Amino acid sequence: MIRINLLAVSKAKNKRAAIAVSIPGEGMNVTVKILVVVLVTASLNMGYWYQLTREKTRIADQMGQADRKNRELAAVKSRYLEREKQMQAYKRRVDVIDQLRSAQFGPVNLMASLGDTVNRTEAVWLSTMRDNGTNIDIEGMALSQDAVANLISNLQRSGFFKSVEIKESYQDDHAKELQSFFFTLVCEKKS
Repeated sequence: MIRINLLAVSKAKNKRAAIAVSIPGEGMNVTVKILVVVLVTASLNMGYWYQLTREKTRIADQMGQADRKNRELAAVKSRYLEREKQMQAYKRRVDVIDQLRSAQFGPVNLMASLGDTVNRTEAVWLSTMRDNGTNIDIEGMALSQDAVANLISNLQRSGFFKSVEIKESYQDDHAKELQSFFFTLVCEKKS
């Protein structure tokens, strides 16, 4: 068998001694490669740092704009809430005025209807009328019991009362030549 040594390494006199063989230019290549890798890594890090710095300034600008917009909107919101309070106060006032107007016309309508009902009933005169909240007490005089009954039926047909009941009815003893009856009615209002 033939042995060919391509490295041109000289045989050492002592087997234990190692011979260092260096190839010219190879040590430098490794240093250059490491240096290139370090430079590329540093440039990538610098590019990433530059990108993060730009993003930081962009976010800071956006936050500044958002803060300005928030202050503007806070002022608008406070004006809106103030106007809303004014509107609610105005609405309460209008509701109170409307309620007072409806309460003002309620008794007027009731009195007009009661007056028309009494005028349509013959031989009946009213002396007093008391509003007790849900009831109205009516006192009066009639020339007959039939006139009182006609008044009760006319009051029921007027539509202002749930029920009309006679509390008492008696004949006047003082008038001898004229027959007259005093009556008291209790009328329950519709709600």
